This record gives sequence, C-alpha cells and structure tokens, in this order.
Amino acid sequence: MKTKEELPDCPVATTVALIGNKWKLLIIRNLLVRPWRFNELHKSLDGISQKVLTESLRQMEADGIITRTVYPEVPPRVEYALSELGESMRPILDSMQAWGNNYKATLNN
Repeated sequence: MKTKEELPDCPVATTVALIGNKWKLLIIRNLLVRPWRFNELHKSLDGISQKVLTESLRQMEADGIITRTVYPEVPPRVEYALSELGESMRPILDSMQAWGNNYKATLNN
C-alpha cells in the first residue's frame, strides 16, 4: 500500500492515482462480478497487453485493492478478486455506469 507521503493531498487526486486509468477501472468492473483468472481477464479486455495487465494487477494488489489467490493444484490456478477495500469502490463504479448511460441517452435525443 502507498504511504500518505506518496499520495496527493486531494482525495479526488488520490482516487485517480489509484484507479484512474482505463485498464484498472475495467479490471475492477469485471472483478465486481466474480473472481477472475488472468487469461479470462486478458481475453475480456480487448486491447490490453499481457504486460499492462500484469503490471496493473500487481499494482492494485500492492495498493490493497485486489487479492491474488494461488491454489495448490496442478496446473497451478491463480484467481484475482476484489479485497474489502476494492469492494468499497462499487458505488463509484455504479455511479460511473449511471452517468455513462445518462450521457449516451442525452446524445441520442
């Protein structure tokens, strides 16, 4: 997790620093539904490279937003899920979805 010194003073800027890129938001959107495996996420996010997905998942895990669970199976199975902190972002994404739907509706009028 980042320290207070590493984060901006502004709370909005802090949120943007943690989840403010396209891929992180879309990863969180998927993880709000259920835990996902790496290849499932990769296939569901059109245009993301494996490198960017790996970096995003590692960073979000380090920030405490997601959890990574390795199951002792052969072949190994790894699942990514939202942590309690990550789950607390549900209202933010719900609001973004509502706003996006309203915006699209406005364009169609």
